[in-house]
Amino acid sequence: MADSQEMLEELKNFDTPSITNVVATYPGNPLCLSLYNPWTENWYTDQSIRCMYPELGRTVGYAVTCVFGLPDPDYDSLSFLDVIDALDASPKPTVLVFQQKFPPELAAKVGLAGGNMTSAMKAVGCVGAISNGPSRDIDEIRPMKFQYMLSGVTAGHGGMAVHAVNVPVSVGGMDVAPGEIVHMDENGACKFPADKLDAVLNNVRALQKEEEERMGDLLNAGSAAEVRAILGGHAYADEEEESQP
Repeated sequence: MADSQEMLEELKNFDTPSITNVVATYPGNPLCLSLYNPWTENWYTDQSIRCMYPELGRTVGYAVTCVFGLPDPDYDSLSFLDVIDALDASPKPTVLVFQQKFPPELAAKVGLAGGNMTSAMKAVGCVGAISNGPSRDIDEIRPMKFQYMLSGVTAGHGGMAVHAVNVPVSVGGMDVAPGEIVHMDENGACKFPADKLDAVLNNVRALQKEEEERMGDLLNAGSAAEVRAILGGHAYADEEEESQP
C-alpha cells in the first residue's frame, strides 16, 4: 500500500470539489464517506476567502494552526518561532491555517504573512496557508510557489502577536483541528481527518472514473431523452429528481 506522502501527492490529481463529493457532499451515495453533515458542519471554506495563485493548481497537506491578534501586555509567551517549531514537528507537507482575531476596525488592514514569514514557513516543509484575513507581499511570494487562500491583500500592518499554536481554529467558514488534511485549489478548501486519507483517495479515484464515463456519454448524447436516460442511472440525479414536485 502507498504511504501517506504518496497518497497526498496523488490527491493533487483531483480538484477540491471532487474531494468534497466523497467527504460529505452526497450522503447516501456509495462513494460518499458522509464524514460530516454537509450543511450543518463547517468542513469547507466559503466565498469570504479566495485563492491567490490559482496557477499553482491543487495543494494538500497536514494542518498546523495558530491564532494571531494584537499584542497583549499580559501575554507574550508565544512568537512566530513557535509556529515554525509546530510546522517543523508536523508530518509533511503542511498547510498553516491561521485565524486572525483583530478588532473590526483593523481586520481588513492586516498585511500579516509577508515574504520573510513565508520563506521561513517554506523552509520547514510548509506548502500553503489559509487565513480569514488579508496578507501582503503577493508579488514577492509568487515565485516561491507557495499557495495562499486569503480574504484579500493589503500593504502594511502594525504590532501583532501569536496568541495560540495548534488549537482548533475557524477560517473562512471552515473549522480546522491540528493534524487534519487540508485540500485546496481555486474552488476553495476542505478538510477531513488524516485517518480517512486512504478511504478518501480510493473513493475519489472511483468517482473520477465514474464521472468521466458519464460526461463522455453526455457529450455524445443527441437528445433530451438520451440525456435523461444517462442521468437516470446516476444517484446524484436521482436525488435531484426526487426532490422536485
